[in-house]
Amino acid sequence: MASVIRSKLLIVEDDPGICAFLRATLTAEGYDVLFAANGQSALQIIASHCPDCILLDLGLPDMDGVEIIRSVRGWTPTPIIVISARSMEEDKAAALDLGADDYITKPFGAIELLARIRAALRHTRTSAESGEIALTGSYHVGGLEIDYKRHRVCLDGQDVHLTPNEFRIVSLLGLHPGRVMTYKSMLRALWGPSASMDNKILRVHMASIRRKIEPNPNEPRYIFTEVGVGYRIAENDDEKKEE
Repeated sequence: MASVIRSKLLIVEDDPGICAFLRATLTAEGYDVLFAANGQSALQIIASHCPDCILLDLGLPDMDGVEIIRSVRGWTPTPIIVISARSMEEDKAAALDLGADDYITKPFGAIELLARIRAALRHTRTSAESGEIALTGSYHVGGLEIDYKRHRVCLDGQDVHLTPNEFRIVSLLGLHPGRVMTYKSMLRALWGPSASMDNKILRVHMASIRRKIEPNPNEPRYIFTEVGVGYRIAENDDEKKEE
């Protein structure tokens, strides 16, 4: 927890009222907070101060926030949480596809914001390549377990007998616990860059997956739909214990 308290956050926002709210909320939690009121200042601070997480508004006075995402993703994996009044599904999907780690729509609450920040900071310490899942070879939340070594998914200790494609979908989501994966990024990861971008195939597979793993498919406990954007699997139990 000490590493989280020392984390440095950059707020890229030109609204003084939101800046004041964020400063009060985040400093009370022990974060070191930096501010940038426009895109050029943000890029300079990111390069010079190397923040641990960026909270980014898209509607900046000198450039669109998506340009910052595109630029930053060219040289650093620093987590980016978009905080924007843009609520269209297309805006969310575009930001996430460019490399944003999360997207919060204004207005937002302090509890949700702090939870998203904690998750983003954890993911910098636990990546798909070298993190907990890669080390243990499994993902576990509640009664659901993805066993990467044995290539199977179990619910309450029982193999749920997913098809090969269903396993690929669930195992991909399990490598990014708590994070939204867009339809486009999933289709490309699963079937290659030339795959059709029609997400119907994902919806069909997901309906079957939920019938197998969810106690009530209409009220999912493990895999959630971000309407018009993609899917998100619940954070694994070991990550939750760190809070």
